[in-house]
Amino acid sequence: MLLIAANLTVFFYQLSLGRYADQLIYQYGVIPASFTAEGICAEQAVRFTAAMFLHGGWLHVLSNMLYLWIFGDNVEDRMGHLPYLAFYLICGYLASLVHVLSYPASPVPMIGASGAIAGVLGAYFVLFPRASVLTLVFIFFFIQIVPIPAIVFLGLWFLLQVINAAASTGLAGGAASGVAFWAHAGGFLAGVFLVKFFDRR
Repeated sequence: MLLIAANLTVFFYQLSLGRYADQLIYQYGVIPASFTAEGICAEQAVRFTAAMFLHGGWLHVLSNMLYLWIFGDNVEDRMGHLPYLAFYLICGYLASLVHVLSYPASPVPMIGASGAIAGVLGAYFVLFPRASVLTLVFIFFFIQIVPIPAIVFLGLWFLLQVINAAASTGLAGGAASGVAFWAHAGGFLAGVFLVKFFDRR
């Protein structure tokens, strides 16, 4: 998928910058305090778009791309290529806005495709609730691969985001772990409510 290729291309460009990669993140990441001060403008529109393609490390980008690869193709098939791209970006914008509204004074830049991908998960939740998601389940020292209905897997995922978001509220930058949980929850809900406008069936 082109979105995965675009994310990986930008990530490899970040790696090529070495120690200057942090400057790129502060230049193009979504900084809530900056948006609160400036409001909607061209610079913030660029930030909201570019931030979706920046990532904080290998684990960050690979976990995001894994979710996008597993769930994105089915959603794209139902929407068509261009509507899917529009849906992806809109969910990403709304997820970032939720993060900004949750921590309006935060000076910490938010980056990553997680919010947009959460929107894809929300769409999958609505379109394919009975589809089986093969999941690694750890039982003591044993690992089992168990098929779990998407409605259960993604429902638990969303609930976990909300719990972590509530626990992180009030902490500087959104969360001690550096994860924008409210953006995940916001992106998921955006996907749930917007999918009906993009589903071709």
